[in-house]
Amino acid sequence: MSVHSILAYAVAAVSMHTASGTTAYPSVTAHGMGDSCFNAGMKQITELISTTTSQYAVCVPTGDNLISDTANGFFMTMNKNVDVFADKIRKDPKLSKGFNCVGFSQGNSLCRGYIQKYNDPPVITFLSVHGTISGVAGFPHCNPAGLLGPVCRTISNISGAAAYTSLQDDIFQVDYFRDPFSIQTEAYKTKSELAQWNNEGMTVNATINENFAKTKRFAMIKALKDTMVFPNEGEWWGHFADNSLTTVLTMKETDWYKKDMFGLRTADEAGKILFNTTAGNHLQFSNDELVWWVNNYFVE
Repeated sequence: MSVHSILAYAVAAVSMHTASGTTAYPSVTAHGMGDSCFNAGMKQITELISTTTSQYAVCVPTGDNLISDTANGFFMTMNKNVDVFADKIRKDPKLSKGFNCVGFSQGNSLCRGYIQKYNDPPVITFLSVHGTISGVAGFPHCNPAGLLGPVCRTISNISGAAAYTSLQDDIFQVDYFRDPFSIQTEAYKTKSELAQWNNEGMTVNATINENFAKTKRFAMIKALKDTMVFPNEGEWWGHFADNSLTTVLTMKETDWYKKDMFGLRTADEAGKILFNTTAGNHLQFSNDELVWWVNNYFVE
């Protein structure tokens, strides 16, 4: 889920674009699994956003160097990563009046988590590029609904049984693993960090909805040939139906939309949810596409 794959696939270096100054706000970027704010790829992507907006942009790490920032993307919990992310944002005076949050792959869990747990200073536009926002129900390159379905479904079922245990306290990726066969279980409702974010747990946190409403725009980018995020409809707030690894629900078919569990339906009815696609695989997009998203979705 590294932005290095973007650069290898799309461009050799950051292209120079004419700054259009479409936003009055700075931007924060959040990197994916196996990547780091200290890597050249994330530095270039962040610089491109700054050049495009003529505003300050910064990649916010959850570690203090390349090794710890990369490791925390695996061995620090999702909630703890969000808390560190929020603390660093709040200590940056240039972000004090609000900012746009641009997430890549797993980094979108940081943007989403910040919005729902904090959102002060507020995220103005959340640009989610191939995000894990709805959780995943399969391993990278192992689509439960694909050619290797029987094998991948078996792996997913085994993982689901283990996910809602003490592993929630150890591994980032487990925290957004959403097993369709476990949604109604006590283990999922009490142990899953994602369940709490979705208000699918035992209690309802109204603050999540209040914070979600503070963001003006959610621009969701889906990779049409994604082999990392299953189902890739999750990049558009969808997911597998309960008790299925083959039936995929769109955003409006999910319970969290119908019941407005965390404010998604309210945001959609206010015209805040926007959708776009890329033609290729996970994190395969061009600089021109990124600049277009920034120019069109950051407009206030």
